[in-house]
Amino acid sequence: MSSLAVNLNRVGFLLVTGASRGIGQTMAIECAKEMKPGSLVLLLARSAAGLEDTRRQILAQNDRLTIVTVSVDLTEPSREELETVVAKSLANSAKESFEFALVIHNVGTLGDVTKWSVDHNSQATWREHFAMNVFSVAILNAVFMASFPETQKIVVNVTSLAALEPFASMSLYCSSRAAREMYFRCLAAENPGVVVLNYSPGPVDTDMQTEIRTKSTDEQVKSTMANLHVENKLVTREQTTRKFLQVLREGKFTSGAHVDYFD
Repeated sequence: MSSLAVNLNRVGFLLVTGASRGIGQTMAIECAKEMKPGSLVLLLARSAAGLEDTRRQILAQNDRLTIVTVSVDLTEPSREELETVVAKSLANSAKESFEFALVIHNVGTLGDVTKWSVDHNSQATWREHFAMNVFSVAILNAVFMASFPETQKIVVNVTSLAALEPFASMSLYCSSRAAREMYFRCLAAENPGVVVLNYSPGPVDTDMQTEIRTKSTDEQVKSTMANLHVENKLVTREQTTRKFLQVLREGKFTSGAHVDYFD
């Protein structure tokens, strides 16, 4: 077995952002399904109703877990706010009982795809986008790392092909994904005892994909995404989550590496 192989069939702590819908919801449900009784799952997103739906689905298949949901705006949270969220979730748990701690940084926004790169000429636009997609992620990750100094830690960044390749009309998204992925590569280089995975889920049928195929100012990008949808070539949330769990179980990657659904 690879030294990076992750076994979720233990008592552990799981934190998922953007857990109220889409990939984040499915990843939270499927990871929790494998965890042993006594585990704690912390779900973060803006939508309280969506978080409650995720909570209900998790408990329907594994009712011996503790599920904590927190409706929070991750646009520009302070370190103190995030420390409070994590600390409160752990208030009634003995951290030493956790055999692992896993965080899935799934939260993210697409940005305005109706404009070309040169039309994004406001610092406020760039700050707002990077605050949500890079800065808040880095701060939450720092809080997570500090919260479990002695526990095996697994850090997952839900990334994209856009972190590696440029797409016309998607300069905000491509730029933030590239910066975010490099942060986690640095994290892996600095922390050889931590399992770090940049997982690219493929072209998943989500609201983000819908927005690209209907609103992109670039006709080629728009038609490519539309064709994937029409030809039924989009990846389902369930398919990409199964692949994600397989990647974790097998551990056949270098910590910090970019692993794509199609790899």
